Amino acid sequence: MKSILDKEFRAIRVEEVATGKFDQRVVTRHVRDLPANSLLLSVSYSSLNYKDSMSAFGNRSITREYPHTPGIDAVASVLEDKTGAFSPGVELLVTGYDLGMNTPGGLAEVVSVPRGWVLPLPKGLSAWESMALGTAGLTAALCVDRLLEAGAVPQDGEVLVTGATGGVGSIAVALLANLGFRVAAVTGKLEAADFLTELGAWKVLDRDTLAPFANKAMAKPLWAWAVDTVGGETLFNVVKSLAYGGGVAACGMASGAQFHANVFPFILRGISLLGVDSVELPIANKSAVWQKLADQWYIGDKLKLIAEDISLEQASEFLARLHRGHGIGRYVVNMAL
Repeated sequence: MKSILDKEFRAIRVEEVATGKFDQRVVTRHVRDLPANSLLLSVSYSSLNYKDSMSAFGNRSITREYPHTPGIDAVASVLEDKTGAFSPGVELLVTGYDLGMNTPGGLAEVVSVPRGWVLPLPKGLSAWESMALGTAGLTAALCVDRLLEAGAVPQDGEVLVTGATGGVGSIAVALLANLGFRVAAVTGKLEAADFLTELGAWKVLDRDTLAPFANKAMAKPLWAWAVDTVGGETLFNVVKSLAYGGGVAACGMASGAQFHANVFPFILRGISLLGVDSVELPIANKSAVWQKLADQWYIGDKLKLIAEDISLEQASEFLARLHRGHGIGRYVVNMAL
């Protein structure tokens, strides 16, 4: 009788085929190839995030060594649990930590992870919905949570969301709209304006709306609060244009990790810059936010607009799309396709 270590599974494998050139393809692997962690899981769905595209195209600040399997998200059932905490077949959710970075990730039919990285699939969410949300949804929810903790209420005025057609941005638009906020969605893809309106955006703006603020110490106050998913100079342009006492939840750096700043908005308007991390967040905090997404912040109807199912074999094509900045919404990798 074959050992579980002999079990074969499909996985995306990223290899450096020439200096600086990376290839992604589906290969067959064995369980014995995986790290010897306490939990062995059978993945039903994963999803694609911008960080996965960075890993897939050789960004060594994300992934140090290749060949490698990306995928920072997975929902999976237990094949084996050496700790005895979970019975075989129990559905678990794993997002972040080192999954898909330097540990073989969720773009595979089987993953091996430590006990401390997982939580039970929240009641109220299907396995598919959990990956339609994934790290993007968790991050969006954390951004909304930070704004609410800072005192944001719908009566304050408009909430700006940058990178609104991306995974984090689109879910942030839907969450904020469901909570009664008037959302001004900023995007470089105005052809997707109807998509954003369907998610609940109050108005859709071209990203060039923020460009005139670049050479100003401060701009006219336009928004009460903001969620910034892109970073770089965009982030400080948002800061400059917030109303008195406002704040921006910052979670992304697709447009750069640095920006030129001055103290005026922080001192003269009392603006708050609220950093958001979903990767190393303690598992208890993650669980609490996931439960909100399953309960009072449930947006299942909107997820059908945001997310598209793809097969593992299609993942390479869609990773390239994300890497070029052409993605819209979320891509759920269905292992059954």
